Amino acid sequence: MKLVYKGKFNGDPEALPHGEHKPGAVKFKECENAKTLAMLANGIAVVIIILLFIVLFLRAGLRAFSLWGCLAAYVALFPHEFLHAICFKEEVYLYTYWSQGILFVVGPEDMSKGRFVFMSLLPNLVFGAIPFVIFLAFPQYTFLGTLGALAIGMGAGDYYNVFNALTQMPKGARTYLYQFNSYWYIPEAGGK
Repeated sequence: MKLVYKGKFNGDPEALPHGEHKPGAVKFKECENAKTLAMLANGIAVVIIILLFIVLFLRAGLRAFSLWGCLAAYVALFPHEFLHAICFKEEVYLYTYWSQGILFVVGPEDMSKGRFVFMSLLPNLVFGAIPFVIFLAFPQYTFLGTLGALAIGMGAGDYYNVFNALTQMPKGARTYLYQFNSYWYIPEAGGK
C-alpha cells in the first residue's frame, strides 16, 4: 500500500483516480455524488451521536462529556482514513472535502466483499466501538466514552457503504470504485 495525499477534493468525480470498468459490472444503488453522500452521512452521524451521548449520560451522569475525548475524535480523522488505506494492497489516495465535512480515501483496485466490509469498519472499531465498550465497562473513563461516541457517529458513511455491499453484492462478487460510485462484478473463473 502506498498512500498519496491528494489534498482538497474539487467535487468533480472524473478527477478521482480509477481503473477500468469490469465486464458485466453492476453499479451500486447509492448516492450519485459526494455532496449527497455527505449530507446523508452527516445526518445519520448526528442521530448516532445523539443516541450514544444519551447512553453516555445515562451511564456516567453529567460528568460524562470529555472535552479531551471530543478533541481526540477530531484528531483521529486522518488516522481513521489511514486505517482504511492500510487495507488496500495497491496505491490509495486521500482527499479532504471540508466544505461537506468529510475526508475519504479512494483506491482503484477491486476487493472481495469481506475485505471491503473489514476495510470500511476497521477505523470505526479501533476509534469508536472499542473505546466506547471500555467506557461502558469502566464509566470513569469518560474520555474514551466521548471519543467512542463521536468516532462511531463519524463512521456513518462507512456504515452506508457496508450496508450497500452486504445487501447488493452476491456471494463471490468483488467491488471497486469508479469515479464516485461503487460497482460489483462476478469474476471469471480463474480470474481476480
